[in-house]
Amino acid sequence: MHTVMIICAGLVLVAILAFAARLAPAFRPHYFIVFAVLWLLAACINLWVGVVHAGYSLMYELPFFLIVFLVPIITAYLIKKKYL
Repeated sequence: MHTVMIICAGLVLVAILAFAARLAPAFRPHYFIVFAVLWLLAACINLWVGVVHAGYSLMYELPFFLIVFLVPIITAYLIKKKYL
C-alpha cells in the first residue's frame, strides 16, 4: 500500500508541474528535467527510509525503488511528448 501511495504522490507532482508548464511556456523545456531531479530525490529518500528505518535490505528495496521511480518518470515523459 505504501508503494501505491508514493507512486500516486509522484503522479500528483507530475500533474502539478505539467499544469505549471502549460501556464508558463518558459517552463516547458525544463518541466521534465525539474520533475526527474525532484522525483529522483524523493525516490532515494523513500529507499533510504525503507532500508534504515523499516529494516529492509537494499536488495529487497531496489525493485520497489525502480517501480516507484519509473512509473511517474514514464508518465511525465509521455505527457511531455504528447501535450507539451
